[in-house]
Amino acid sequence: MSSTSQLRGLTHPAVIAAFTGWNDAGEAASGVVDHLVELTSAEFVFSIDPDDFYDFTENRPMVSNTETGERLLRWPTVEVFLGKLGERHLVLVVGPEPNYHWREFCGRLVSAIRSVEPEHVILLGAMLADSPHRRPIPVSQDSAEYEGPTGILGVLAQACRDARLPVASLWAAVPHYVSDPPNPKATLALLGKVEDILDEALDVCDLPEEASAWEGRVNDLAAGDPDVEQYITSLEENYDEDAEPGDMIAEEFERYLRRRER
Repeated sequence: MSSTSQLRGLTHPAVIAAFTGWNDAGEAASGVVDHLVELTSAEFVFSIDPDDFYDFTENRPMVSNTETGERLLRWPTVEVFLGKLGERHLVLVVGPEPNYHWREFCGRLVSAIRSVEPEHVILLGAMLADSPHRRPIPVSQDSAEYEGPTGILGVLAQACRDARLPVASLWAAVPHYVSDPPNPKATLALLGKVEDILDEALDVCDLPEEASAWEGRVNDLAAGDPDVEQYITSLEENYDEDAEPGDMIAEEFERYLRRRER
């Protein structure tokens, strides 16, 4: 890991992290970080040396060609970027979930995060769930009731709490019957919750149109199979019984007002 000096003395900093793999159904969570990197024209700060943390037979290095014909070898690793949104600096962390030495991995990340002195640490995840694609994607925050297997997000969240960092975990419930990435609707749902925590208007760019097109494609696929369509209808009925539409409308209205004031 290179020097973290660039992460000191930032203005109202927030750290936002996502990891591809088990924690990232439909690539919805990493999609948020990728969106914010592009939105803020974030600059690369450092990466974590992958040798101690990855099984390269599972997370293989990638070979590519540049426009000039140069061959590049890119190793799987977590990268840290620095962008700015208005008066707020964003430290953006993204990369594959490590295979080995999670405690040491989280220790290194927490050390870097502490140097930021963040106002918020937001960890993003997405899981497969019995969630119908034609309804709003549910996003849960800091679910203390969950018991069971966890990924690197759960371990990193606990490490942040132990270090007394202001951490929040957001999880999108991605429809399990349409898990192939990308899932712009789930990315948009997570981005909305990030907005709520930061109390900042975020430019969603083309995500609403992409989410609508994604939903339409799933509708077309489901229409060709009566059993699938019936199953989705049953999920929608269960969703509607449990939903609290007043809260959802209020949240969307608050985001709309923030974006109008940008």
